[in-house]
Amino acid sequence: MKLYGTQFNGRGDHVHLDSSVNRDYISGEMYDDPRAVYQINLLQVIRQRLAIIALVMVVVTGLATGFTFLQTPLYSASNKILVDEKGSDGSVSEPSNAIGLENITATLAEQVATRPVVQDVIQRLKLSTPADTLLGNLSAEQVEGTLLIEVTYTDSNPQEAQRIVNAIGNVFSEHVAEEDLGGSGSTAHVVEKATPPTSPISPNPMRNMLLALAVGLMLGVGLACLLDYLDDNWRSPDEVERVSGVPNLGIIPAFKVQTNGRKGRLE
Repeated sequence: MKLYGTQFNGRGDHVHLDSSVNRDYISGEMYDDPRAVYQINLLQVIRQRLAIIALVMVVVTGLATGFTFLQTPLYSASNKILVDEKGSDGSVSEPSNAIGLENITATLAEQVATRPVVQDVIQRLKLSTPADTLLGNLSAEQVEGTLLIEVTYTDSNPQEAQRIVNAIGNVFSEHVAEEDLGGSGSTAHVVEKATPPTSPISPNPMRNMLLALAVGLMLGVGLACLLDYLDDNWRSPDEVERVSGVPNLGIIPAFKVQTNGRKGRLE
């Protein structure tokens, strides 16, 4: 049998039986006693492995910050289009059927981001951007309870985002006037043009760092709990007594033996 001086996870020294110990000496109660089931003291684990948790948080936050600053900033520009009904003489009249116009507005909002509109915008602005790319960066939705459609376009260039979304508004209005979109008797025109966006919508460094801190904390605590679970040292004299099945007569303190430069070892 070999005895080693180790620690109760920083709470004192105790005797550790080497794996070569004959298991016949160990009571079978350790397999039947429900107290032998692993139980974790989370606060104690966090205190003992705080350095590991902090290291994981720093690494995860650093990676997230680096990834954030490597991303290309994206800008969004928006304009608003008013849907109304057309009088018999071609002039715009006051709405006489608000519910009907709201339904038409909802339908037209779904037709802003369509291929005929973006293809005309590409030709008008002489863009090299594919139609699918424009459609992927374009969105339109009805402003709730109104006859307005808000059109938004996202691009890495703020001036280009403004130019494209305003062109989309004009082209869409022409399609509605020509009755290519929507029902007869409706008209649409831009009532609020887009202005160049001054700040990007993504990435968001503060949000990403907070999320990284939260993820790093969870990963760090999880790793600390895993290391604690895999630690096969006996954590207290009571646990030694329960596992061995014999009374605990005392604790052997740590000591140094100069032979072969090994600490606290007897063979």
